[in-house]
Amino acid sequence: MTIVLVLFMVSCKKDHPYRNIPAGTYKGTFQRSLINQVSNVTLEFSSDGFEGQSQYLHYPDICHGKFSTSQDTVLFENACVYTADFDWSYILSGKFKISLVGDSLIMKKEYNGVVYYYDIYKLKKQ
Repeated sequence: MTIVLVLFMVSCKKDHPYRNIPAGTYKGTFQRSLINQVSNVTLEFSSDGFEGQSQYLHYPDICHGKFSTSQDTVLFENACVYTADFDWSYILSGKFKISLVGDSLIMKKEYNGVVYYYDIYKLKKQ
């Protein structure tokens, strides 16, 4: 009976929500919920750094920098210098909720100002 109970407890163990983003190249799309435009993007993750590009200038602006993960979030610190001629909220920086399923990575950042909207990256590891 004790063995069955121990096996049951081990099999019911829940996965910890902490997710590390595996290093590699990810390709997919970016979209802001208020805008009908989708941009193809590429992100390259190393152990703690990132770099990337998008199909359109500044939609989004990815560049390069460092990132860290904790629980179900990723925090991007963009290291690039920018001019003031575009909306800086399109820069890949700040905190995103993440979901990793197989080789798919979804990152979502919500904005709760006068109007609610969000940015979403839907990526697949290459």
